Amino acid sequence: MLEDVLLLKDKHYQAAEQILQRLLPLNSNRTVIGISGESGAGKSELAHVLGRKIRQHGKLAKIIHIDNYYKVPPQEKTAWRKKHGIDKIGPDEYDWELINKNIQEFREGKKAKMPCVDLLTDITDELITDFKPIDYLIVEGLYSLLADVDLRIFITLTYYETKKAQLLRGKEPQDEFRFQVLEQEHRVVQSLRPLADLIVTDDYTVIDADEAGLNITNESQKN
Repeated sequence: MLEDVLLLKDKHYQAAEQILQRLLPLNSNRTVIGISGESGAGKSELAHVLGRKIRQHGKLAKIIHIDNYYKVPPQEKTAWRKKHGIDKIGPDEYDWELINKNIQEFREGKKAKMPCVDLLTDITDELITDFKPIDYLIVEGLYSLLADVDLRIFITLTYYETKKAQLLRGKEPQDEFRFQVLEQEHRVVQSLRPLADLIVTDDYTVIDADEAGLNITNESQKN
């Protein structure tokens, strides 16, 4: 998204390096990586740093932000949500046909036309990109694990724990309706955790999903 605010911290670099060490041995061609998590969890930051680290290893990565793919124009989204109700907030708000079309164009090394929201104007522009020289595609967003990706990464931080980051980025007004939206997104995003291959914990350590599941089971048994 144009004019997005990134809050890069050491933890993003550390997690990106851990993910990179899992990617490089695969030596696969045209890999698609999905990064999911709640608002303020650091999806955009992690995607950005991972892309930079990939380039340091002589490869190129492109990032797709699925918030560019809302069916309803940005300036109409809040009104649409208030009209249709909180329970309509979720994956169905996105144009998955176009998301997966752009992913397929990456896999085939084609040129693609993609939406790109300018946050200063709330207008969706069109971006033309040539995927031919691109080695990795990073798809980041609330529900990115539902896209046609090869490696699924889930950040465990919830919106309760990231309020400061949300305020600093200031993309949307923090009023009562916004918190209702965040609560609905929280429920849906957390339901996607079982789809993940890698888990980014609250302290931004990257672990395999199987290991994360074992840790949760052990904690439950203790309680």
